Amino acid sequence: MKIKQKETIYDGFYTFRKLTIEDKGDTYEREQFDSGDAAAAIVYDTDKDEYIFVKQYRYSAEMELLETVAGVVEEGDPAKTIRKEIEEESGYAVDHLEHVWDFFSSPGACTEKVHLFYAEVSKRKSKGGGLDEEHEAIKVISLSMEDLLTKKFLDAKTIIAVQWLASRHQVFLKSPEAKL
Repeated sequence: MKIKQKETIYDGFYTFRKLTIEDKGDTYEREQFDSGDAAAAIVYDTDKDEYIFVKQYRYSAEMELLETVAGVVEEGDPAKTIRKEIEEESGYAVDHLEHVWDFFSSPGACTEKVHLFYAEVSKRKSKGGGLDEEHEAIKVISLSMEDLLTKKFLDAKTIIAVQWLASRHQVFLKSPEAKL
C-alpha cells in the first residue's frame, strides 16, 4: 500500500486531505483528518489523594464529557504541552510527570497520536477552567480512586488512562454500566 498523492481540501481549525492510494494495482481515494497530535494526562493530587479530571462540552459528541486533561501538542513537545495544559485546565502545577504510552486515537481516518502521561500535583496556582480566548468552559472534577473506578467514561484517552491506572494499582474497574 502506498500513498501516491496528498491534496489539502480544507485548511481551517482542522485540516482535511484527500489521499490517492495505490494497493495491489488498484487506485482509490480516502479522506484524512489532521487535528495534530495530543498530549493527555491522568492527574493525581498527592495532598488530597484524589484524581483530577475536567468536564467540558465537546461539540462533536454534542455533550459534556468527563476527561483527562489534554491539549494539542505545541512545538513538537508533548511533555511541555501537558504541563501547560494541566495548569491552564486544572490550575495545578506539575510536581512529577511520567510518560505512559503513545497511541493513535482513530487511525482509520485521523492522524492524531495521543501522548499519554501520569502527572502528580500538590499545589494549585489558579482556579483553572481553561482559556477564554480558546472558548474553554472547563469544570475541574476531583475523584477518589473508588469513585473513578465506577465512572462510565466515554472518551477513549480517558478510558485508556483509567485502565492503565487500575492496572498499576492492581484493582478492577466496576461495572461499565455505572452512571455518568
